[in-house]
Amino acid sequence: MIWNIILKELKKEITQEQYNRYIKNLVFDEENSQSDLKILLANNIFIANWVKRNYANKIALLFENETEIKPAIKIKVKEKQENKINKTNYDIKIVQINQKQSIINPSYTFETFVVGESNKFAFNVSEKVAQNQGTLYNPLFISGDTGLGKTHLLNAIGNYNIGKKNVVLITCEEFLNDFTDHLRNKTIDKFRSKYRNCDYLLIDDIQFLIGKPQTQEEFFHTFNELKENKKQIVLTSDQQIKDLGIEERLKSRFQNGVTAQIQTPELETKIAIIKKKCELDLIQLNDEIINFIATNVNNNIRTIEGILMTINSYASIMNQEITLDFVKNSIKSYKNINTEKITLNDIVDITSKSLNIKPADIKSKKRTKDILLARKIVIFLGRKLTRNSMPELAIFLDFKDHSSISKAMKKIQEEIENNKELEIKIEEIENKIKENKK
Repeated sequence: MIWNIILKELKKEITQEQYNRYIKNLVFDEENSQSDLKILLANNIFIANWVKRNYANKIALLFENETEIKPAIKIKVKEKQENKINKTNYDIKIVQINQKQSIINPSYTFETFVVGESNKFAFNVSEKVAQNQGTLYNPLFISGDTGLGKTHLLNAIGNYNIGKKNVVLITCEEFLNDFTDHLRNKTIDKFRSKYRNCDYLLIDDIQFLIGKPQTQEEFFHTFNELKENKKQIVLTSDQQIKDLGIEERLKSRFQNGVTAQIQTPELETKIAIIKKKCELDLIQLNDEIINFIATNVNNNIRTIEGILMTINSYASIMNQEITLDFVKNSIKSYKNINTEKITLNDIVDITSKSLNIKPADIKSKKRTKDILLARKIVIFLGRKLTRNSMPELAIFLDFKDHSSISKAMKKIQEEIENNKELEIKIEEIENKIKENKK
């Protein structure tokens, strides 16, 4: 049987524990599969997501080796689990769009997106766009730094409409390459038919249009036709519209819709994201380890995902328990920051922003609770991250003498020992300071 052959090949490329946990109990639904579509059944949604994320493409290639046809892979939850879980929401699909296989990531749904203050507006407007094609917020322009969730929301819109609408999700780089290929082959009509007849055109990293005047011209006309026909356009970029080095007429059209900017996630959101990723990938970490990762790794969610997978894979291969010391050792490369560049003003600036107070208040004579706390944090981090002595800190903060600094230092150390939330908050501020100096 073909599935037995594929299992045998997979077993060579995966640890025994992962094979037993994720692959061994997959069932090949031969009756409902076709030459270009293979259906696998998993015991639960978590296994289905893990297999899809890590091995779906490999499984498709193994089928191709045996049949000479590379199929799309659909992973479903077995019937007994579907009675407990909404099976409509949890079908796992890999959607192929032409031979280049622009793939909508099935694990990037609205249900798996963690919402916090930093991304709430982008999430809400993306849901509205998914539910209302071309009538609200068209175009939608989602901006934000790399790894904060723009691509997740783009895929969530695609996943919501797969099977109901004609969806094209593609990176701008793929769009450029596709345009160039069709231009070279004199098949530009096929290119236009593909991109101008869809219901949803979802383009990731639109900043790749910069410096490509001919492609900008083509996209301008594609944009106009889609907008006129009430088709939905969603674009993402790591730059805001005003900073894009593209034609003004394109900027004007982008600005004619709605812009949603994803900000740096606050600590609570980072912790929630890590917990969600652990839940989906069956990674068991205690709260202490989760808090440590959240406060010691930068805000790039992809980086955090990679760390979690690395920790889990290494622990599995080495048959080692995931402890805090193990995790600390595993993420050392993410923490190598040159603290020589950090100044006391840097510490004041980041601390004041984090606690929502004015920088000048920290060096003032004010003694409100929040300002006193900020002052103690600056003293603590000033001693930890710079070479300033206590007398130098006293001069900087306009204290009477270094003994006042010493007392404040002892006080904040006691508070940290007795207040876990404060410890986490200070670690978060420390890492923002370090990240700012990269």
